[in-house]
Amino acid sequence: MSMDEKYMKEAIRQAKKAYALDETPIGCVIVHEGKIIGRGYNRRNTDKSPLAHAEIAAIRKASKKLGDWRLEECTLYVTLEPCQMCAGAIIQSRIPRVVVGCMNPKAGCAGSVLDLLHIAQFNHQAELETGVLEEECSQLMKQFFRELRQRKKEEKEEKKRAESME
Repeated sequence: MSMDEKYMKEAIRQAKKAYALDETPIGCVIVHEGKIIGRGYNRRNTDKSPLAHAEIAAIRKASKKLGDWRLEECTLYVTLEPCQMCAGAIIQSRIPRVVVGCMNPKAGCAGSVLDLLHIAQFNHQAELETGVLEEECSQLMKQFFRELRQRKKEEKEEKKRAESME
């Protein structure tokens, strides 16, 4: 197993924490000198905050651990391609390398919709590696949304039954 796979498995562990909270299963870890210094998982619904993304939580913890906002010698591992906010935070925190599990063709900003990690006019760009444990990351997302659709369908049917009994 490669180092990238090892750390992506840790990001997947974080994603499963989000899943357990009925949150979209996205997880992230930040590695510095072979040690995980920041972990995060999606908590938008739980925290009622659009800022509660996995990457933002991990960046906050890593910055605190290093005592600096610059994460210049770190690698960020995330199960789903970062959105525009998270890609911006990656650039702002000077993270030099980003490893992504699966891409997000509807909202990804590391190459799918936009590529904010490689804009030459910015004072920082990040190296990007994609497709690490892609199938595992992708299946976690697909399973979550399949279950969510099923739950919504059942709730709708239950509501119809309740209304027909009134």
